[in-house]
Amino acid sequence: MIEINTNTMRFRDRRDAGRGLARALLGYADHQGVTVLGLPRGGVPVAYEVAKRLRVPLDVFLVRKLGVPGQEELAMGAIASGGIRVLNRDVIALAGLTDDIIDAVAAREERELERRERLYRGGRPPLPLAGRTIIIVDDGLATGASMRAAARAVRSQAPARTVVAVPTAPPDTCESLGREVDEVVCLLKPYRFRSVGVWYQDFSQTSDEEVQRLLQQASYSLDPESSPPGQGP
Repeated sequence: MIEINTNTMRFRDRRDAGRGLARALLGYADHQGVTVLGLPRGGVPVAYEVAKRLRVPLDVFLVRKLGVPGQEELAMGAIASGGIRVLNRDVIALAGLTDDIIDAVAAREERELERRERLYRGGRPPLPLAGRTIIIVDDGLATGASMRAAARAVRSQAPARTVVAVPTAPPDTCESLGREVDEVVCLLKPYRFRSVGVWYQDFSQTSDEEVQRLLQQASYSLDPESSPPGQGP
């Protein structure tokens, strides 16, 4: 596990965090068998910088947090592409949630997941994951529920190696994820974590339009001849 453990460093924004993360992942640069997956929306600007500097393909991987009704920021679990569902039984028990409530929240988030899948890909098929080293990137982790769902969904597609890479996360979240994937790369592991946004100077929301633009730019950079007029790699 690669880490820089400090409570004073902050990233300027997600692109800055991605450049720092790329430096920690340089061992994967120019490898034909590597693919970077960004978790939308905030993970895509970070993943874009990683893929750009490693000179490897970038794709999006859809995950949706399952928030506790009335306390949506509190994750009771997450769902991911491929029908994967991960639940936090401790949160569910504490909130007194029934299976019907969980299923209703999951059904709503599945509809949003499908909408974003169509929107972000623009008709492009998902990149193949089998037999490849997959680097899953987000802008940070709190409970890790969304990343855990993504990692399990990726592993179900038989990659050669699964790597989780994030700019910041609590130490215990990284430790638990480390038992589920081959490698965890985290630049900041503050013990007084509070929230992901605390470790950014600019943590403004990433738009759907920015996700689309970065994915298009990444695909063009691997095949410059396909760039539309006025847009280079």
